Amino acid sequence: MKKILLVSAAMLAMAGAAQAQNALAPSEPLDNISLTVKGGVVAPINNRGTHLKMTENFRGMGGLELRKQLTPTFGLGVEGEVAANTSTWNHGRSLHNWIDAQYVGVFGAVNLNNLFAGYAGQPRTFEVEAVAGSGWIHYYVPKDQGKDGNEVGTKFGLNFNFNLGESKAWTIGIKPAVIFDLTGQNDRGLTKQTGALELQAGITYHFGNSNGTHSFAYMPVPDFTPFNDAINALRAENATLMAANADVVAANAALAAQLDACMNQPAPVVTKTVVETNNSLESVRYIYYRLGSAAITPDQLPNVEMIADYMKANPASTVEIKGYASQDGNLDFNIKLAAQRAQSVKNMLVSKYGIKADRIKAEGQGVGHMFKENSWNRVAICILSDK
Repeated sequence: MKKILLVSAAMLAMAGAAQAQNALAPSEPLDNISLTVKGGVVAPINNRGTHLKMTENFRGMGGLELRKQLTPTFGLGVEGEVAANTSTWNHGRSLHNWIDAQYVGVFGAVNLNNLFAGYAGQPRTFEVEAVAGSGWIHYYVPKDQGKDGNEVGTKFGLNFNFNLGESKAWTIGIKPAVIFDLTGQNDRGLTKQTGALELQAGITYHFGNSNGTHSFAYMPVPDFTPFNDAINALRAENATLMAANADVVAANAALAAQLDACMNQPAPVVTKTVVETNNSLESVRYIYYRLGSAAITPDQLPNVEMIADYMKANPASTVEIKGYASQDGNLDFNIKLAAQRAQSVKNMLVSKYGIKADRIKAEGQGVGHMFKENSWNRVAICILSDK
């Protein structure tokens, strides 16, 4: 018995490993159940001391099987068989019983095709199963010949199955098997470890399952193509954005370097600007701007404040503000930007420092060409006058 349990456990482990990689659809508890009706002949073998010959002692038999297929490879079931009474196997007089013996047991079955070749999505047309089981043997004996016998038996066999129809709902099988009596003698003269050979044919019906078939089915494989295409498109877009971002970072670094260079150099002298004879370097102030901006940055506020201080100290003075733009970008935009830069200085002098607007003249001069360094042309030049 221990060997039988070990063999059954090994077959179950092998079956589970073979099916672990298959994506089978979930099964309900009442799925994959089948019923088999079988019949054939049985004859004694290995009956030491009885001198029974197999060819002289065939008798009819039949039975039923109810099975639950746990996986495409492994199934468990219960079965019952009866042998017809045609003669006694110990050459005694014929018994009066219609049934000579019966066997009731449990069994496990391993589908060898699925075990070694994998499940094909539905049963193959021809399949081979290995079967092993254990159960109870009962011998019917007339009272004048002794008592009925009750023994423990084991059974081993093969099923050669032919699965029929498109849905494989029906199976015709050839079922050779051997059954052994494991427990001592009985009143009919059979000795320990006596056995019998069975050769039966059976027809099996596989009941319908919740998945709409009569067998296990694979879960449908989802189509991931649209998701893969979307992921690939996002990856390509991300690569493009990363390249564009790298260009922007490089451009910002270059602009920052130019700004640092500009801030660290002394203010240039404008030689082309006509200045009144009483003007000095203190009467000309420069306010520089960032690319595309008319906002006065904190580092340029001292220049605006110097203009305001001078005009407060000299009430008769005026200031002319000329706004310029660099050659970067659109010309129309730069013309407007130049005027906005001049106006930003005027607005600050009026709103922040209280200088009267009629003392201030602000106008845009468009794109400037005074300086070789293009960024220096983003400037508002403020000329103070005392006349």
